Amino acid sequence: MPEVGKKVPKLKGSTGDGSELKLDSLKGQWVVVYFYPKDSTPGCTTEAKDFRDLYAKFQKRHAQIIGVSRDSVKSHANFAAKQELPFPLVSDPDETWCNAFDVIHEKVLYGKRHMGVVRSTFLIDPEGTLAQEWRNVKVTGHAQAVLDAIPAK
Repeated sequence: MPEVGKKVPKLKGSTGDGSELKLDSLKGQWVVVYFYPKDSTPGCTTEAKDFRDLYAKFQKRHAQIIGVSRDSVKSHANFAAKQELPFPLVSDPDETWCNAFDVIHEKVLYGKRHMGVVRSTFLIDPEGTLAQEWRNVKVTGHAQAVLDAIPAK
């Protein structure tokens, strides 16, 4: 698990459009990696739309956004198309990204315990170092808080 001030791991994954994304290929710009539990659920849809609605402002700060969940490439493609998301969604069915960032923990839903993705966001600086992290995120206002953490140019 990367720590603030340390380099993030070199990861790659398939996106909703079928291409491969390599995290280290984004060096030289800020990168927001946000983990969410499941495509097309209410909280995850709201979070994705919040990042979408602020996308132009992230771009002005030379920041890329990447969403990650354990959903399939096809599910990501459908979700991204339906919500008109301008950023990639990485499919992580083998939990490589989730484990690298330590976002899978025990959760309780309707009184039942299960292992699931804890909504978390990581801000990586242009040198590939973890600059900030948000864990157990509440959706409302989160995308704006992440934007505010990136220095304006």
